[in-house]
Amino acid sequence: MNFKKTLVGLTAFAVFSGAQAEETLSVAATAVPHAEILEFIQPALKENGVDLQVKVFTDYVQPNIQVDQKRMDANFFQHQPYLDEFNDGKGTNLVTVTGVHIEPFGAYSQKVDSLDALEEGATVAIPNDPTNGGRALLLLQDAGLIKLKDESKITATPRDIAENPKNLDFKELEAATLPRILNQVDLALINTNYALEAGLNPAEDALVIEGANSPYVNILVARPDNKDSEAMQKLAEALTSEDVRAFIEEKYEGAVVPAF
Repeated sequence: MNFKKTLVGLTAFAVFSGAQAEETLSVAATAVPHAEILEFIQPALKENGVDLQVKVFTDYVQPNIQVDQKRMDANFFQHQPYLDEFNDGKGTNLVTVTGVHIEPFGAYSQKVDSLDALEEGATVAIPNDPTNGGRALLLLQDAGLIKLKDESKITATPRDIAENPKNLDFKELEAATLPRILNQVDLALINTNYALEAGLNPAEDALVIEGANSPYVNILVARPDNKDSEAMQKLAEALTSEDVRAFIEEKYEGAVVPAF
């Protein structure tokens, strides 16, 4: 793909903003699409006085720990419900800097080609963290497979299922492992970043997927002591530029949706 026009636009943003003494900003991210988006804006931020250093993580815990312990300046991998749950559970005080994009959550299978084809007692794998597990169950509820006791509970677990007509057997597993065990279960609910890393195309491969109005916007996260720093605000501005919008729309073709 040719991103010449968007790169020119980001360079113009950098020149307009004016070159300043370089400041290093370290950001923890999952590989796809977060690190890819960050790497796209690195050249423009460099011209604008920010040396953006991206470190890729494969889990959803360490990026927050690293920022809280001041080993990294920020992270870019999660949505607000996950951050709220993490702060409550770990006693941290990480904060949102800006929202960037939505990754519509989907259900995938290598054994059936529709949800209707799921048999009695089919095995369904969902993420084992509270917010993504609840998100998976809400999606299955919207698809008519189950009904929850509280139909809007975003941290629901299989214990909160009130109706399960097909007696689906739920397995709660680490989110990053779900693409790897897809051939071992009948259905897996997979975060889009991990689906993309595994070569899945959410727009084509998902049997059911969230709409673009999903409330799970992926956010840039920092600490209260650095969220308003000049370098952080430059990063936030770059992440929500029209050039990044064009990059997301062209590269991910609907699997990732700008939220600004």
